[in-house]
Amino acid sequence: MNRQAAIERKTAETDIRLFLDLDGSGNSSIDSGVGFLDHMLTLFAKHGRFDLELTCKGDTNVDDHHSVEDIGICLGEAFGKALGDKAGIRRYGDCILPMDEALILTAVDISGRAHLSYEAKMRAKKVGTFDVELAEEFWTAFARAAKLALHIKQLDGRNAHHIIEGQFKSAARSLRTAVSTDPALAGEIPSTKGLL
Repeated sequence: MNRQAAIERKTAETDIRLFLDLDGSGNSSIDSGVGFLDHMLTLFAKHGRFDLELTCKGDTNVDDHHSVEDIGICLGEAFGKALGDKAGIRRYGDCILPMDEALILTAVDISGRAHLSYEAKMRAKKVGTFDVELAEEFWTAFARAAKLALHIKQLDGRNAHHIIEGQFKSAARSLRTAVSTDPALAGEIPSTKGLL
C-alpha cells in the first residue's frame, strides 16, 4: 500500500512543497525558514517514523505566523491524503511523554472531524526567536486540515522549549499508532458508520 502524499501550497504569504510517507523510517529534510520549527518537524518525523520533506519560502520578514500556520495546513492535508479512505487503520493513538521536567499527554482520533484541545502553560513568550503561541497555531491548522481530533495537555513542566518539544514528540508517537494498520481489521473502516 502506498501511503504517501505530495502537497504544494502557494499564497501571497508562503510557497510550500511537502512530501510525506507514513510508512517511512523517520528520514527528513526540512527547510521551513523558521529554525525552531525545522528542529520540531525533524523530531516529529523521527519519532513518528514518517519520512518528511519540506521547503517553505515565507514572509518571515514580517513574522513566522504565516509560515507556521500554512505548514500545519500542508502537513494535515498530507496526512489526510496519504490515509485515503482510512481502511484498516487503528484510528486511535495516545502517548504520555517525559521531556526532562516536562510531561506531555497527547491523544488522537482520526475521526474525519476536526478538533483541537490544547492545554499548555508556558512562562516564556519565546524560544529563541520563536513565539511560543505559534505552537498552538500549528496544531490548530494541522488538526483542521487532517480532519482529526487531537488532544495535547501539559501535565508538568516549566521550560517552554521542553514543553513544545514534548508536544511534537508525543503527537508523532500518538499519530504513529493511529495511522498504523491493524491486521485484525482486514481493511475494514474502523467505524460503525462505515466511513471516516
